[in-house]
Amino acid sequence: MVQLARFARRSLGHFPTPLERMERLEEHLRQQYPQVPALWIKRDDCTGLATGGNKTRKLEFLVGDAIARGADTLVTAGAVQSNHTRQTAAAAAAVGMDCKLILERRQVRDDDYEHSGNVLLEKLLGAQIVDRVPGGADIPAAMDELATSLQDRGRTPYVIPGGGSNPVGALGYVACAEELESAATAVDWVVHTTGSCGTQAGLVAGFSAFHSKAKVLGITNRRAATAQIDAVKTLTLRTADLLGTGDTIDHDSIRVDDRWIGGGYGVPTDEMLAAMRLLARLEGIVLDPVYTGKGFAGLLGNIADGTFAEDDNVVFLHTGGVAGLFGYRSVFDGE
Repeated sequence: MVQLARFARRSLGHFPTPLERMERLEEHLRQQYPQVPALWIKRDDCTGLATGGNKTRKLEFLVGDAIARGADTLVTAGAVQSNHTRQTAAAAAAVGMDCKLILERRQVRDDDYEHSGNVLLEKLLGAQIVDRVPGGADIPAAMDELATSLQDRGRTPYVIPGGGSNPVGALGYVACAEELESAATAVDWVVHTTGSCGTQAGLVAGFSAFHSKAKVLGITNRRAATAQIDAVKTLTLRTADLLGTGDTIDHDSIRVDDRWIGGGYGVPTDEMLAAMRLLARLEGIVLDPVYTGKGFAGLLGNIADGTFAEDDNVVFLHTGGVAGLFGYRSVFDGE
């Protein structure tokens, strides 16, 4: 029996998040494809922490651990338009901690990208952007150096890895798996965008622990499938060990589709733009260009390929990120 209550946790979000049917999308797709499953969306964009997103689930456990360890400062890092750094800044504000951020320039865009969207919110929330480093920099080393400098000044920092993706953070998606297992509708598939691996690792470990038949498909936005599968597998096993269910993981349960990366992390693609327009105009739901847009393009591509049976219930996990959309204003000029 999985007992998440034994782990330190600080309430930060609105849970359970809604699970909604996308009937207009289904009707549209049935005009194109002979086999369209029942399509649902898990609204983790509605978690409530500074415009919401999937990192809120992870931060409930990470911040709970930080409080238990007597920390007074959260230290983390991410890309310039990172949803994770924005939600970490909000979590720090909510519990009265300081927040220090390192932003990685994984790509060079325009002034909107550098200063709007998530970056604007981080400043509003009181976080300090300590440094902006070049793409490919040694981020863990930079965070450790920052934490050491804080300790030297008498502070007690708590370092959170990029994306909140370690076994403690992944517990947030064990909790999400539990929510989906308790839903009135039996879930056959969960499709989401996989990046730093914590969301997928938590779901796989959680569904395994709850003996669920649900399958997880990660649409990667950064690594080739083989590398992403290895990374997810490593974190899944570590998460299962933390839960005490490590011997239950089926390695074949880690599925990754890498056909939707395009030019790389955060680089827009035509398929992503088309997917964002489609969901916005059929269901009134806004995605983001970095994660959910590419993930939803992958969902549509797998429907076209016949990956899902017609009687399957397929859930798209909306991991948030709408704030980052404002860093990509130029991409949508003329819409």
